[in-house]
Amino acid sequence: MTATPSIAIIGAGLSGLACARVLAERGIASEVFDKARGPGGRLTSRRLPGAVVDLGAQYFTVREARFAARVDAWRQAGLVAPWPQRLWRVEADGWQPHQDAQTRYSAAPRMSALTRSLAEGLPLHLQTRITGLESRADGWWLADDQGQDHGPFARVVITAPTPQAEPLVAPHDAALAADCRAVTQAPCWAGHALFDAPLPTLPGVDDDWQAAFINAGPLSVVSRNDSKPGRETQGESLTLLASPTASTDWLENDAETVAARLLAAFETLCAQPLPTPRLLGAHRWRYAKPSGQDSGPGYRLGAMGLALAGDAFRASRVEDAWFSGHDLGLALAAELGR
Repeated sequence: MTATPSIAIIGAGLSGLACARVLAERGIASEVFDKARGPGGRLTSRRLPGAVVDLGAQYFTVREARFAARVDAWRQAGLVAPWPQRLWRVEADGWQPHQDAQTRYSAAPRMSALTRSLAEGLPLHLQTRITGLESRADGWWLADDQGQDHGPFARVVITAPTPQAEPLVAPHDAALAADCRAVTQAPCWAGHALFDAPLPTLPGVDDDWQAAFINAGPLSVVSRNDSKPGRETQGESLTLLASPTASTDWLENDAETVAARLLAAFETLCAQPLPTPRLLGAHRWRYAKPSGQDSGPGYRLGAMGLALAGDAFRASRVEDAWFSGHDLGLALAAELGR
């Protein structure tokens, strides 16, 4: 094997990094490209004055044994811990404790710590938006939005959301483009609110509640970021995830308006006024929840050296995103005799 990287991976979320880690463990070089300032994808966290808030996945679950083994290793390394353990749900008739047999996990000290750990030692090209692919005699070349070319690569893995992956693969592989178009992507607005004062006591609700599923109105989940592992000393802060319906209805609204609506919706569930937030904002995930392509191996491997991975090709859980990239990495390694 030459020193020239053989595989390009577009997307430094969990799927792309899981794929890159498998390749690295087998001595196969890769380079990872992402338009963001850091790795994470939908495991994104934001540092704010006095607090860190998670803007994507608030926690993840474990269903399959292979992922359970990986999560156990992460837990022993201090990367993840069970959370939330004091979970509530809000119905039209009020708050109720939510109890089930499912263990949920959060990364520590923020969700993005997990993807940053996976990215350690990998060649990353951050703030690099890939706008096109070109197949040349010596392999695949990637063009970015600054007019730079990257390559050559023997194969290209695309883990970006399917509406962003489709125009990259369409000129080269009609079957992969069709796989992208078969996926439906729902949006999600994620609001955040930071407070200098504690939240008011809610009637009939324990003061140490950590998160709540909301089954009424425009909210779907509320999380107290200061209750998450490694953030016990930060001030009171909430993440407010909008429901699919509200996210769709408000898709083109500005972030300030959406954040105010989400906080107001939560206040109606509290039976008394909230303290005035010292910081309020929102982030729009235009492509947050895929559906429609959960059959097959969990990834798509084309005939021309292009491949697709991500939760769009398995199911919309963190576990599925990891499996998609990990198993594609195994398939690519097998192709290359590693």
